[in-house]
Amino acid sequence: MPEPSEQRYRSTSEPIYAELHSTAQFAELRRRYRGFALPWTVAFLVWYLTYVALSNWAPDLMNAEVVGNINVALIFGLLQFVTTFGIAWLYSRHSTRTLDPLAAELLDRYDTRGAAGGSHLRKDDPR
Repeated sequence: MPEPSEQRYRSTSEPIYAELHSTAQFAELRRRYRGFALPWTVAFLVWYLTYVALSNWAPDLMNAEVVGNINVALIFGLLQFVTTFGIAWLYSRHSTRTLDPLAAELLDRYDTRGAAGGSHLRKDDPR
């Protein structure tokens, strides 16, 4: 059960959350996030499932040696890690360039119109 101070905080800040959720900036923030996250998630899952399917149904291809004892399966497996880190790097760039500015606008709006007028969500806040 929340403490009384937390209940007061939530009850005074909930209207601003509803207001922020209904803004065009928030809708645009969600659209931009989904525009990146969904296609890249689908692409990675297709890539991963292709790797799994080839491992199961095309063992001759996956066992083909490329250089020495290094086969196609090993290269595809290592490329899974490269792909994961590549997508994380791309998301970081995307977030910094397109999501963070909108999120900052919403945060400023929250700070000026939010509960108690304080900086509740700032990075230097110990909560």
